[in-house]
Amino acid sequence: MARLVSGEQTVEDSFESSIRPDSIDEYIGQSELKENLSIFMKAAKMRGEALDHVLLYGPPGLGKTTMAYIIANEMGSNIKTTSGPAIEKSGDLAAVLSTLEPGDVLFIDEIHRIPRFIEEILYSAMEDFKLDIIVGSDSSSRNITIDLPPFTLVGATTRAGDLTGPLRDRFGIVSRLNFYTEDELKQIVLRTSRVLKSPISDEAAMELAKRSRGTPRIANRLFKRVRDYALVMGDGNIDLEITKMALDKLKVDAFGLDATDYNLLNSIIEKFNGGPVGIDALASSIGEEASTIEDVYEPYLLQNGFLKRTSRGRMVTEKAYRYLKKSKQDTLF
Repeated sequence: MARLVSGEQTVEDSFESSIRPDSIDEYIGQSELKENLSIFMKAAKMRGEALDHVLLYGPPGLGKTTMAYIIANEMGSNIKTTSGPAIEKSGDLAAVLSTLEPGDVLFIDEIHRIPRFIEEILYSAMEDFKLDIIVGSDSSSRNITIDLPPFTLVGATTRAGDLTGPLRDRFGIVSRLNFYTEDELKQIVLRTSRVLKSPISDEAAMELAKRSRGTPRIANRLFKRVRDYALVMGDGNIDLEITKMALDKLKVDAFGLDATDYNLLNSIIEKFNGGPVGIDALASSIGEEASTIEDVYEPYLLQNGFLKRTSRGRMVTEKAYRYLKKSKQDTLF
């Protein structure tokens, strides 16, 4: 079962497309990014050019995909979407690029997972709008050049450090998406309630915001679950009381931590003397992939001071000991 407070996309999150804002003015939060992108898009339209390629990076669930759709809408263009893992050979990339029209937006999610040899083909497509591919094999192989229309590549990644320098340098606009404030998340929850026609009080919206780990995707996912409780156990109106009751039953605490977060922090304290512990050892101790810990669990715990990274590994902080009501004597040693 997927974590309720994970920022990763799940099958259930398909409802996001129905509540996704269509314009940059409707997009809540990320004010600096919005301001800059608005200028860049207006300038590109005034020149009659495609927008420069855009790289969006940051933890999952912060709105990278939504921003890609907004860029396409604002530029009056179509958007084609794919992901890094889906592009396994040069033919896959050619199939996507050959369908683009002038000014189209190509959105590649998890762009850091594109194979390196595909990256090299992408360089000329991004810089010169040409696609150079080799067809055939051995003595019968030949090079084919395909002219492409000017387009905008929007790449999204949770791991910008995994991108090679040459690929990163070919993006004219590079922006990080940051965690949202509680007030911004409250506005997102209120907007979602209006779109889905599920009334929620201001106090309940703020309570959801506080427990959403600074992440809109989590806020919307929690809203759906609280809405279910309000419908079955109340009159459909979401108030503070039913919100607290629902979130407590879902085991999402007042800080947005869930059972997995507690497991991770307690594991470091009880099995590794509070740290430092290497990422692989930690992953094995809680039965998770190291990359999942780095991309999904850690960012929020690091941001809020429960966890810290050192050259020797992960360590829990004094704040984590206090929050979990643990003492140094609770460790193995």
